[in-house]
Amino acid sequence: MSDVRTRFCPSPTGMVHVGLLRTALFNWAHARHTGGTFVFRIEDTDASRDSEDSYRHLLDSLRWLGLDWDEGPEVGGPHGPYRQSQRHDVYREVAATLLEAGHAYESFSTNEEVDARRRAAGQDPKLGYDNADRYLTDAQKAAFRDEGRQPVLRLRMPDEDLTWTDLVRGEVRFAAGSVPDFVIVRGNGVPLYPFVNPVDDALMGITDVLRGEDLLPSTPRQLALYAALQDVGVASGPPRFGHLPYVTGEGNRKLSKRDPTSNVDVYRERGFVPEGFANYLALLGWSIAEDRDVFSMAEMVEAFDVTRVSANPARFDVRKAEAINATHVRQLPVEEFVARAVPFLAGAGLVADPPTPEQDRVLRAIAPMAQERTVVLSDVVGLVGFLFTDEVAVDPAAAKNLRPEDGEVLTAASAALEGLGEWSTAAIETALKEALVEGLGRKPRQAFGPVRVAVSGRTVSPPLYESMELLGRERTLARLAAARDVVG
Repeated sequence: MSDVRTRFCPSPTGMVHVGLLRTALFNWAHARHTGGTFVFRIEDTDASRDSEDSYRHLLDSLRWLGLDWDEGPEVGGPHGPYRQSQRHDVYREVAATLLEAGHAYESFSTNEEVDARRRAAGQDPKLGYDNADRYLTDAQKAAFRDEGRQPVLRLRMPDEDLTWTDLVRGEVRFAAGSVPDFVIVRGNGVPLYPFVNPVDDALMGITDVLRGEDLLPSTPRQLALYAALQDVGVASGPPRFGHLPYVTGEGNRKLSKRDPTSNVDVYRERGFVPEGFANYLALLGWSIAEDRDVFSMAEMVEAFDVTRVSANPARFDVRKAEAINATHVRQLPVEEFVARAVPFLAGAGLVADPPTPEQDRVLRAIAPMAQERTVVLSDVVGLVGFLFTDEVAVDPAAAKNLRPEDGEVLTAASAALEGLGEWSTAAIETALKEALVEGLGRKPRQAFGPVRVAVSGRTVSPPLYESMELLGRERTLARLAAARDVVG
């Protein structure tokens, strides 16, 4: 074990965002690569936005992706509790210590008063708080209290530049005075995120903080707070920071929560396999090699180097995600592919869960051929569903491929198959080729395209002859007759 300790600390609010899960993956991979510890912590101090359902969904999403944590909810650890809503006494004590040591101070100014002072000084009110309450006397504080004002607590920012060497971006510098003293505790005593997060990191011994680029402007405040915490004996020093690149969507805009492509549930419901989705998430800012896109989680852990994460925005490309997922689907053992496909087929009402013996036989027979054509597991419903129904619903797009002149093909196919002695893949193939290609003089695409649509309801299906063998003589002939009636 190394001394590296990373953490993932989301708020349980609503859906799980693609960028959020990418952050979890990188922290996990960094901890596993270095032989360190991955801490999972819940930032649930905002009771108006947090929910137990979202909390449970977060845990489920991490486990689905294959991310395990060494400390945190349902695992425990020496630094618990790991939910901020259960740590208020800790924050209250640390805040009191900082106030007593002079690192924090009581601030009574309202936003209106700050704006007025900025304007009176000829300054832009957007500059925000002006640090004026640093110098309040006890008498002034008492007078404000007599007015009924409740002070917030602010951290006193240092008067020198704040710099750090970012694990992703190299040296970053914020000039002295560019970040005003900030609120760490509200007037009602509720601690704020910019305070509780570094306090928890300090008390939990977090050494490496990998987080989104959008949080980079808050890092000077965290460094100042760490210095104050170190002075009062709460922290041993600041962690190393690494700010991960934005994930962008269409138009290279930052992928927002309102963008449907940002919702991880969309990909789970479509049937992305976790191996494929994790592989693609890893490519959002990192690569295992210049000429390689597909790899396992184990290979990622072995190769992951946080200093090789790019600082440039990473575009989420659904088509590339699908292509990588398809590769991982094809790499699954057939037994595993079947097991993962069953819930989608059962959800569509095509098979029982677990399948009946006959459904299981058919599914296992067609699985290797369907697997080669599957991009996401929900594709299996369309690919093999026709094998588990008495009648097939012809896809409207496929129906356009059935033309009046195809009646001749369907009639010849039926005649060739009706008297077939052995109902096998090889016998079906021979009979149809003789009847349609040699007998009618049709090109293979013109000969077998109408038969495929009639049998499967689609223009794309698993191999035709194997599918017809599994479908059986009776259902095959019935579908050819139904299609012949349609084309006239």
